[in-house]
Amino acid sequence: MAGLQYMSGFGNEHISEDPRCPGALPEGQNNPQVCPYGLYAEQLSGSAFTCPRPTNKRSWLYRILPSVCHKPFKPLEESHLTHDWDEIEPDPNQLRWKPFEIPKASQNKMDFVNGLHTLCGAGEPRGRNGIAVHIFVCNTSMINRCLYNSDGDFLIVPQQGKLLITTEFGKMLVEPNEICVIQQGMRFSVEVFGETRGYILEVYGAHFELPDLGPIGANGLANPRDFLVPVAWYEDRQVPGGYTIISKYQGKLFAAQQDYSPYNVVAWHGNYTPYKYHLEKFMVINAVAFDHADPSIFTVLTAKTTRAGVALADFVIFPPRWGVANNTFRPPYYHRNCMSEFMGLIKGHYEAKEEGFQPGGGSLHSMMTPHGPDADCFEKASKAKLEPERVADGTMAFMFESSLSLAVTKWGLQTSNRLDKNYYKCWEPLKSHFNPKCK
Repeated sequence: MAGLQYMSGFGNEHISEDPRCPGALPEGQNNPQVCPYGLYAEQLSGSAFTCPRPTNKRSWLYRILPSVCHKPFKPLEESHLTHDWDEIEPDPNQLRWKPFEIPKASQNKMDFVNGLHTLCGAGEPRGRNGIAVHIFVCNTSMINRCLYNSDGDFLIVPQQGKLLITTEFGKMLVEPNEICVIQQGMRFSVEVFGETRGYILEVYGAHFELPDLGPIGANGLANPRDFLVPVAWYEDRQVPGGYTIISKYQGKLFAAQQDYSPYNVVAWHGNYTPYKYHLEKFMVINAVAFDHADPSIFTVLTAKTTRAGVALADFVIFPPRWGVANNTFRPPYYHRNCMSEFMGLIKGHYEAKEEGFQPGGGSLHSMMTPHGPDADCFEKASKAKLEPERVADGTMAFMFESSLSLAVTKWGLQTSNRLDKNYYKCWEPLKSHFNPKCK
């Protein structure tokens, strides 16, 4: 892990070659008759060939053997992933989950793939339109196996334990309070260092991009230079016992065998890469006079639909900041939304619900389901002396927001046994303060 290097810039055209093989990148062309060092040229396309240049995504990989050298894929039955959104009746209630349990390695060894569990989602990967929210819990590193997602992109949010992620493009160390995005088709393996847990937002049919800033101007929110891309690293390693390539395809897992490591890319260039971002780099914007700006000002990344201003999914954070608004109820307002809101907590205490909403847990406020501060938060904030104050120090909450109506899986509602069935009670103490004689 020591000495990992990165290149900076969101969506940049990057070039990288392992320093053990200088000159591995062909000069002046992508696909020479004979590549340097006897490598194979392979293109990884993340968009249609004819997409406009601003959305055209592809990278060229120069590898020891091409990806096509593997045995046939066969179904892998160990999966807790699903896109069957009709397996259980829909539930419009406010939902909250206690921290998802991580099995002990002494009782049940579980790597990243084994520990993927679908919590909720909507849409369908075959139609290339939809999202899914997954929870991952694991205690063991992936050994001689890797995963790639044929259906869409993974935005990974570690909550407990760091992840050393090896990809075809190089290695990334991703710790809690950082995120990474592994885009469609990219092979990766996850090494962990103990009991590990986190959240994943998967999008089908769109890639994440930086939100438009409009009147904010040229700078602010997540700045492009703070996104980091790994540098080329390869291993020329034979695996006589078999290396397992796992594909998530049409919502199911399939496995194929090959006798060499897939991390045999000596050099690459392009703009279609994995990347990571530290949430502390986010430049927060907030109301400084009165009232609230809407939480869209906290958007880190967005996956757009074809409708202007409507997201397939947004990744939003609620970072440490100053609260200075005068004559204002400062916590989040009561709300009914045409969007679906899944929230998670990486660390600390969320301001609107300091009790019950715990790191490693989550909540879902579905389309048009009312939500907002609990009774204790309302009473305190309504009487507080309004002075400049720090908000959310030591805390990082986040939201996956989607224009789709999300269905919760059977695992989420029943099998996980983490649903807080008393969540609704946090609003029961709210009382009427209405007095027609007192304005």
